[in-house]
Amino acid sequence: ALAARKAGRSVIVPRANAEEACLASGLKVIAVDHLLQVVAHLNGQVPIEPFKSDGLLYLNKPYPDLSEVQGQLAAKRALLIAAAGAHNLLFSGPPGTGKTLLASRLPGLLPPLSEHEALEVAAIQSVVSLAPLSHWPHRPFRQPHHSASGPALVGGGSKPQPGEITLAHHGVLFLDELPEFDRKVLEVLREPLESGHIVISRARDRVSFPARFQLVAAMNPCPCGYMGDPSARCRCTPEQIQRYRNKLSGPLLDRIDLHLTVAREITALNPAPQPGDNTSTASALVAQARERQHQRQGCANAFLDLPGLRQHCALSKPDEAWLESACERLTLSLRAAHRLLKVARTLADLERADTIGRRHIAEALQYRPSASSQVDCANA
Repeated sequence: ALAARKAGRSVIVPRANAEEACLASGLKVIAVDHLLQVVAHLNGQVPIEPFKSDGLLYLNKPYPDLSEVQGQLAAKRALLIAAAGAHNLLFSGPPGTGKTLLASRLPGLLPPLSEHEALEVAAIQSVVSLAPLSHWPHRPFRQPHHSASGPALVGGGSKPQPGEITLAHHGVLFLDELPEFDRKVLEVLREPLESGHIVISRARDRVSFPARFQLVAAMNPCPCGYMGDPSARCRCTPEQIQRYRNKLSGPLLDRIDLHLTVAREITALNPAPQPGDNTSTASALVAQARERQHQRQGCANAFLDLPGLRQHCALSKPDEAWLESACERLTLSLRAAHRLLKVARTLADLERADTIGRRHIAEALQYRPSASSQVDCANA
């Protein structure tokens, strides 16, 4: 339908698909019940009037609310930052601390899809035989199981089909139990996390699928999940912990902007909601921050290229020297330092600040673990 509209043509579709074809506004849609109607229409014997949609029904089903997550103020802060700048996020902590619950709240914090984005999402869902109208115009939230194969995650097959990262286009890809995924499968994510698309090459075919998704991942600190827990239940050996963490490569972790440890909290079973601790308030802050970014540079902070980074994330000389010293102490790569600057820019946008201050850099550093700390934790 989108291709026909672009070519200035009309389209004949089964009646059951007419409403979906009308998502491409301005397109002449002819709805038929069988092929004899098509023949009669084309011969001019029984012309069929263009299908008139009753109007697209926008889903009023609300996203899960952030207020349903008890406590975890630091994790909610990280989630707000991730939404405001389209940053990738990794939660680490023992089972039952709310990592999955937090991740499922991210789509509700993101700005609504534009018409162009919503049509792209609907087209992808239509290609894989999903029902776009049943999700219109919600952002995708994909949660593949950790047993998913490479083709299931990134796409492929003898006739290349989109994978989970394409189905998460303009939405959220949530990978729970991250180290349980096959390492080779995770490594394939590195390129689309940077480029926003995935190229599938076959002997007779080469296809490029869009994959501009936001990655949210969750993991346990060790195989049993209780390393560092006050209950002292962990019995994992240093070798087991190291082997568990080695499933995640440094280059992949470098591409995740925010790393946060989610600790177990003892809270009331039915605590009173905190002021502003809900999706509507948080999404308003996100919308304001995103609007500043699009007016300034035309994209979210996470998608800034190197020239844009130099232009919009410039620091004062003292702050630049301070950051360089901090990156050296933490043994951060240049990519990690650039992503840290993008997070600092997002923190400034949330405060409506025109320039990045040291307090923004300091907070961004809290979400960026050093390379050596990961080894130290494994040897603890």
